[in-house]
Amino acid sequence: MSVNALPIIDFSAIDFNDLNNQYLIPINVSNRHLHVTEEDLEKLFGVGHKLTSIKDLTQPGQFACDEMVNIVGPKGILEKVRILGPCRPQTQIELAQTDARKLGIKAPLRNSGNVEGTPGCVLVGPNGYVLLKEGVILAAPHIHMHTSDGERLGIADKELVDVYTSGKKHVVFCDIMVRVHAQFALDMHVDTDEANAALISGGQKVLIVKKNK
Repeated sequence: MSVNALPIIDFSAIDFNDLNNQYLIPINVSNRHLHVTEEDLEKLFGVGHKLTSIKDLTQPGQFACDEMVNIVGPKGILEKVRILGPCRPQTQIELAQTDARKLGIKAPLRNSGNVEGTPGCVLVGPNGYVLLKEGVILAAPHIHMHTSDGERLGIADKELVDVYTSGKKHVVFCDIMVRVHAQFALDMHVDTDEANAALISGGQKVLIVKKNK
């Protein structure tokens, strides 16, 4: 039986400081957070309550909120988890694996918005609580890309790419979904576990590589 040779990745040949390399994109670290519906927001903070923006995020129209809640699972509690705005059609909790283990929840790896059949939890706010039947996920690493960037790089919405990181640890993220939209800004998101394992700091550049079809 013949054995195919493993591919050789020469990281020394990749210049992550090359300002002319259009395939170098910023990567940012997404801490645990949640998105809520207007109905759940009122249950947690009171009737008529509106989200209070304290910081704009990298994606246009998205913002970190002053509002925080406690997340309760079968084995533990995560305190003061921040809500991100604006409100969404469905409440969703995005955790890292270490967060899910602390709660005692077997959260699946999912793309944002895909929460059907996922575990639930209890959200506790200053005005009340919400018992969720589903909505807890490990958010899959992903790339946001404006339509102009997609045209420039030849990458279509929901296309999968590989991503090479720089630094003291060279890591390859395989089969990363790219979301292309006119309201997105070019940016890759990973959770805190992934960032810590790869020694990634927010704002550094990573190299995206188109896969052979």
